[in-house]
Amino acid sequence: MTTSPLPRAPRLPARLTAEIEGPFAVFLIGARINQPWNVPAWLPVFRAMPRMLRELAAHPELGLLGGQFHGSTLIQYWRSADHLHAYAHARSNEHLPAWHAFNQAARQHPGAVGIWHETYLVQPGAYETMYVDMPAFGLGRAGTLTPARRESAQGRLARTSG
Repeated sequence: MTTSPLPRAPRLPARLTAEIEGPFAVFLIGARINQPWNVPAWLPVFRAMPRMLRELAAHPELGLLGGQFHGSTLIQYWRSADHLHAYAHARSNEHLPAWHAFNQAARQHPGAVGIWHETYLVQPGAYETMYVDMPAFGLGRAGTLTPARRESAQGRLARTSG
């Protein structure tokens, strides 16, 4: 599992698509610093994420398939929403203490930092990917890259969903 940007990874000289077996969940999470001068309010939020990512990388059974940052947004691919929720609520994992610390800081520094997340459940055949002259990226880092047929996005969707 890779969860941080690759140092200028070489492009793969091919036309590829990503495949992943079975359903999966896409989880987007990000933060917005509303008060940059209020470092004690937002720094703990940014320090907590690397601990969680290390824990998830060390324990693939928790269900994280892969992910990567895009600016202040982290895109993750999970085996299922159940895996995501189990990780978020388990008292023995890094997330719950970090969430409690964030809520405590948010009460002490209202409006200093905002966070958001979105979860999408994806069924087999309900997604389409294309990577041309790119390093492994997005779902291609979490799933398996395979040669893509020369057809349209609609054609690839119709072929996989029928």
